[in-house]
Amino acid sequence: MKQKAYARAGVDIDLGNKVKATLPQLLASTHRREVMGKVGGFGGLFALNTRQFKQPVLVSSVDGVGTKLKIAFAMDRHDTIGEDLVNHCVNDIAVLGAEPLFFLDYLGTGKLEPHVFTEIIKGFARGCAANRCSLIGGETAQMPGFYQAGEYDVSGTIVGVVDKPRMLDGKTIRPGDVVIGLEASGLHTNGYSLARKIFFEDLKLKPKTRVAELGNTIGDEMLKVHVSYGMLVQALLKKFNRDGQPRAIKGLAHITGGGFVDNIPRVLPKKCDVVIRKGSWDMLPIFKMIEAKGGVPDEELYQVFNMGIGMTVIVAQDKADAVMKFVRAQKQKAWFIGEVVKGAGEARVV
Repeated sequence: MKQKAYARAGVDIDLGNKVKATLPQLLASTHRREVMGKVGGFGGLFALNTRQFKQPVLVSSVDGVGTKLKIAFAMDRHDTIGEDLVNHCVNDIAVLGAEPLFFLDYLGTGKLEPHVFTEIIKGFARGCAANRCSLIGGETAQMPGFYQAGEYDVSGTIVGVVDKPRMLDGKTIRPGDVVIGLEASGLHTNGYSLARKIFFEDLKLKPKTRVAELGNTIGDEMLKVHVSYGMLVQALLKKFNRDGQPRAIKGLAHITGGGFVDNIPRVLPKKCDVVIRKGSWDMLPIFKMIEAKGGVPDEELYQVFNMGIGMTVIVAQDKADAVMKFVRAQKQKAWFIGEVVKGAGEARVV
């Protein structure tokens, strides 16, 4: 059979359709009863049940995973990237108190490789299922000549919901409140351009080089999945921010690009600062390695990387011990890492 002209030009529609035919099975684990229609329509359908909210507010976020993709290409491992993206987006809306409803993905590539596509979608599905979030649609674009051979890009959009009276806005944060840090799994999805320079250019490591301090290859360590704190946040709010009672959980910050210095101020009132204390948590080996061998000043490290803390929780001082006990009971490592003081809406690491 003669190859079609579009396929000769690099875009194989038939292959794309064949690969996408596997989507219903891959996405079945993410199904919620509010989802309408079938995968593959022009738009994803989700019938939100507004009766369970006083004032439902939709919360959305869009993101990518940056140059972490370069590690996936080098290791030829594509099953974690989708999960990274879902978890990152879930955390971004969790800081407002929102629970995720549905997710849409975008995958752009020069040539569609069926096994790579399947691995990426499996990661999306795993992340969505774990966060009780439906994967209801997306776009796969074949763009020959646009990407380097074997490379692709991904992005994702999440939509969640929060009841307006229960939304977290940081307005009740006061001097004396305590900052709890939740442990990260590693770099998560930020700082990879600098980390790649340190490990691969300065230290001359290869992605598959085994590093004794890490007990792992540097590539596998850098591909560790971004932790989702969404379910933990919902549990915390249910227990400590009940209607009619003073809120123990006052503000959350997802420690992504910009580290502590740029992310925590996003939830602070104008007359409050946060002081983060170095050494108050058990730093992961990969960050000890970056700190010792990267030649980067501490001030910049704590603005580029999460340094082992993936999310901060600002809590009322009188409830701090109870919140910490609850968090640790959920098998989440956490530490008291700082406090709120009078200031001008800034965060500093001392």
